[in-house]
Amino acid sequence: MDQNDRPTVEQSLCGLSDAIMKATEDLQACRMTIDQARADIVSRSNSISRDVVRDAEKVVAHLRETDESLQEVLKDLSER
Repeated sequence: MDQNDRPTVEQSLCGLSDAIMKATEDLQACRMTIDQARADIVSRSNSISRDVVRDAEKVVAHLRETDESLQEVLKDLSER
């Protein structure tokens, strides 16, 4: 990859901003679904497979990593 193929800072920040906007929408939709499922579980004493627990733990770990990475970007931007 030569220098002309590398994204500029503006392109990178634009891509990050777009990804955050999309993720915000997706996370909000997921949160509403999860909250509804939690209410259903409590009211009906439903059981959920262990796969949900495993997958939820993976998501939490990925979101923590994402949060840490975003904090690094914000720190880098504030130091400019």
